[in-house]
Amino acid sequence: MTVPQSPVLEFPAMLHGPIGTILRKVRAKGQGWAREYLKTGGFTQPRQMLQVPPGELLIVHSGAEFDFIPRSYWRVHLFADVFIGLNGGVPEEECQRMEDAFETFCLSTPWGALYHAVSPPPLRSADRMARRLAALLRFWTVLQGPRYAFWFDRKYTLEELVEDIYGKTLDAWCPGGPASVREHLALTVDRMSCATREDCMEAMLRVIPVLVAEDTGFKHREVLIDPGFLRERLASLSPKDFGDVSGAYKYTVTMQLAAWDRQLGR
Repeated sequence: MTVPQSPVLEFPAMLHGPIGTILRKVRAKGQGWAREYLKTGGFTQPRQMLQVPPGELLIVHSGAEFDFIPRSYWRVHLFADVFIGLNGGVPEEECQRMEDAFETFCLSTPWGALYHAVSPPPLRSADRMARRLAALLRFWTVLQGPRYAFWFDRKYTLEELVEDIYGKTLDAWCPGGPASVREHLALTVDRMSCATREDCMEAMLRVIPVLVAEDTGFKHREVLIDPGFLRERLASLSPKDFGDVSGAYKYTVTMQLAAWDRQLGR
């Protein structure tokens, strides 16, 4: 079901409140969505929605939980627990089809687009990340209103949030791209959406030296930035593993680098 756009930003009411209350409501809604999917094959937006005023703070990452007294905030990152109820209520053989349908539904909403951009679940392939980031772009104007807590004790604008999470990815796909984050993101989405395997390889070869340079934990730094080594290792990945890093998403690529670094130490 496609949710019509509104000039007013609204999020599900279940995402606002103390942590424990949100978790209970989100898991219950996941169970409800699972029942709805089994009955209709689709999903509908929660009935209870709340307006998000301009300047309102949305916590979008657990690392930004700065108030451990039970107080009410928007906690978008806790939406992850919806999958506990969702996956538990659907037969295993139906889970993948259901997850794909649920992501498509979520990407038709501003809150779902925001969640999937900030906390993209696997797979993080180029084409899938392109769809997620394209959804974020569709809701860009209305999502500029709030402020975002992604790290402790800092409030981001939407542009700053995207730059923090995806700045290196944007540079990998579009080196020397536009100064505007929104324009750089749009150009990246265009390239990612039609990328070949070689395009993905080149983007990863551009982002990896940057990631190695800033992470002091790697022990085999010179090997990890060697283009020959990287091409060989990337080519040897299974289709699933290659797909998961093909978007040049920094967290996924860093995890793969850490795995290679451990192998080199054996």
